[in-house]
Amino acid sequence: MNLVFSSIHRLAPCSSLRFILQPSLSLSLSFSTNRRLSFRPFSLRSRAMASHVVGYPRMGPKRELKFALESFWDGKSSAEELQKVAADLRSSIWKQMADAGIKYIPSNTFSYYDQVLDTTAMLGAVPPRYGWNGGEIGFDVYFSMARGNASLPAMEMTKWFDTNYHFIVPELGPDVKFSYASHKAVDEFKEAKALGVDTVPVLIGPISYLLLSKPAKGVEKSFSLLSLIDKILPVYKEVVTELKAAGATWIQFDEPTLILDLHAHQLQAFSHAYSELESSFAGLNVLIETYFSDVSADAYKTLTSLKGVSGYGFDLVRGTQTLDLIKGGFPSGKYLFAGVVDGRNIWANDLASSLSTLQTLEGTVGKDKIVVSTSCSLLHTAVDLVNETKLDKEIKSWLAFAAQKVVEVNALAKALSGHHKDEAFFSANAAAQASRKSSPRVTNEAVQKAAAALKGSEHRRATTVSARLEAQQKKLNLPILPTTTIGSFPQTLELRRVRREYKAKKISEEDYVKAIKEEINKVVKLQEELDIDVLVHGEPERNDMVEYFGEQLSGFAFTVNGWVQSYGSRCVKPPIIYGDVSRPKPMTVFWSSTAQSFTKRPMKGMLTGPVTILNWSFVRNDQPRFETCYQIALAIKDEVEDLEKAGITVIQIDEAALREGLPLRKSDQAFYLKWAVHSFRITNSGVQDTTQIHTHMCYSNFNDIIHSIIDMDADVITIENSRSDEKLLSVFREGVKYGAGIGPGVYDIHSPRIPSTEEIADRVNKMLAVLETNILWVNPDCGLKTRKYPEVKPALKNMVAAAKLLRTQLGSAK
Repeated sequence: MNLVFSSIHRLAPCSSLRFILQPSLSLSLSFSTNRRLSFRPFSLRSRAMASHVVGYPRMGPKRELKFALESFWDGKSSAEELQKVAADLRSSIWKQMADAGIKYIPSNTFSYYDQVLDTTAMLGAVPPRYGWNGGEIGFDVYFSMARGNASLPAMEMTKWFDTNYHFIVPELGPDVKFSYASHKAVDEFKEAKALGVDTVPVLIGPISYLLLSKPAKGVEKSFSLLSLIDKILPVYKEVVTELKAAGATWIQFDEPTLILDLHAHQLQAFSHAYSELESSFAGLNVLIETYFSDVSADAYKTLTSLKGVSGYGFDLVRGTQTLDLIKGGFPSGKYLFAGVVDGRNIWANDLASSLSTLQTLEGTVGKDKIVVSTSCSLLHTAVDLVNETKLDKEIKSWLAFAAQKVVEVNALAKALSGHHKDEAFFSANAAAQASRKSSPRVTNEAVQKAAAALKGSEHRRATTVSARLEAQQKKLNLPILPTTTIGSFPQTLELRRVRREYKAKKISEEDYVKAIKEEINKVVKLQEELDIDVLVHGEPERNDMVEYFGEQLSGFAFTVNGWVQSYGSRCVKPPIIYGDVSRPKPMTVFWSSTAQSFTKRPMKGMLTGPVTILNWSFVRNDQPRFETCYQIALAIKDEVEDLEKAGITVIQIDEAALREGLPLRKSDQAFYLKWAVHSFRITNSGVQDTTQIHTHMCYSNFNDIIHSIIDMDADVITIENSRSDEKLLSVFREGVKYGAGIGPGVYDIHSPRIPSTEEIADRVNKMLAVLETNILWVNPDCGLKTRKYPEVKPALKNMVAAAKLLRTQLGSAK
């Protein structure tokens, strides 16, 4: 089935969704827009203040898109039903912003999976393995690129800058034939227009698209991706021309790579691209949006020198130095889209402070040229505080989710105009800010002192990793190429039901503990049957690897619907760190000890590391992040030492998000790595040599921080490797010496595909070419929580078979 995922044409009062199923086959689905939404024509435009939102979450306030996608992928619902959920979500978002008075409302920020993948579809840059033969790109090809299928691996997935959102990495080479193959941007603009909402279509800019891509398999790694710029610009011109014909008056190009440390030739390519596009911009206003950090002085100069561009968007929350650049000179007659409302966190904006910043900028830019905006897309924050009925009232008064941030943006725009300041709204905001500063629940003096005392020490284990590995091997007696998994096992519907009912007090603690023990026993028996060497308990008691720990630590608050998209349909619910962090009592010791009692094999104690807890939470913004991280490290240290006392001799402290938190500008990176690595070492510096400390990292490019990873001084590191074409292994080929244990993932768990024994053995052999046999571990590249048992069992069976096959071969070779 080749089902077009982008073409939605709305007619009033009735709309028609047309789907191409096969070249010769089509069907239509009609429905009344009035039945679902009571839209009035968008008369607010005339009195809307100069306000703008960079982008908005697409999952829905109750994860409606997640459930629709998974139902469609499981074959339980049709493409038409998925399309309807998507259309409803888009229209409700546009209406919400229109009703709030936002002037510049984004469209094409909705995605069925990922906005970079949408751009790949728009450009027709489909890798040949997916068998696409032209025409509008449909769901089958689109989701195969994102997720893989029974016979083909997915495209690589990696972190979107320093966020916990993942994007699908384009695979490009000199022979890629670009063509306009997805009309999604135009279709969604028309869809909004038919509902009476005039939007600003958003496109990933051509330079950021190329710089975020990678050379396709078989293409020289040195291939210049920017050499393709003149091949992709014709498609961008077609899109711009169509948008203009459809009635667009503004277009937003997201160019977040402008905040990176770019070379002169990259900035030159940027100037060249927009000069080439200039002719197609005639009659249009063009906004170039940057976010996540400061822009450099050179990038600022390049950006503000562009002709044919009407406005520039800057993150003024994380990019405070950009303020100085703007004050030093801003091009006359251009618009400044001032990102003063934080799109990355859930704290209510300090409206008085933001208004002061905006008023200062007025003097440089001009009153009629400032547009109040979010610092980045609100994709990275939770959707709507209204749905948080169980949240503590005081803490709730300190927060703003995406829906509330839209209101903040407009309140600031109205106040800046000088005529419409909502005094009651500003007054309530000031009271909430004061309450947060003075609340006794935020500060714990003992924790502050303990964290402050850490700064003078290195916190290293007393002996070298090679000496420790020797002591551990005597105790554990593992074979070469030992097998393990990363921690979690599938979370079945039954398991989720048990946890849900226990939380709702529908079942007793006794019944809950019994059910979880049975699940752990089942997972242990399965691993023993598969003959895995180092076992895990499967984490059936855990909802999420960060939330689970946060619920047992002081200084954390939790939401019911504070979901944020991580990738595809996967959402996370970050806890909120509002105060000083400490551990009132042991968190995992009971479950790990229970699991160990079911087996004679080593059982890993499973913990989330301090840097990951920090980076995957909404973190307090009233003290430096490293201070909060040190507090969490001390809490995890207590847990590690209690696990050791309970007889757990292998302890995994996951730092999946260590690389993700790396600042985007090189000048800021050394300081971050110093305190992040130190925080990890604090957690395990007190254990015996015979206790083996593992850590796990996933979905990031580690090559540039490999020396910091070595400095973490873990005994074994398991690391994502399978989707990135063994990119990680290149650092060892280039001569980096690594003496600790290492398990580069041998298969991709984010795809339903089951790898064969031969394929896994081949992957391990590639590792053996650059790594010593005695340090290599065999494991999947991430936890198995999101997979189903019919996929997990054969995949693990093949993984163990591959390890045994190679052990036999290595034994014969000796």
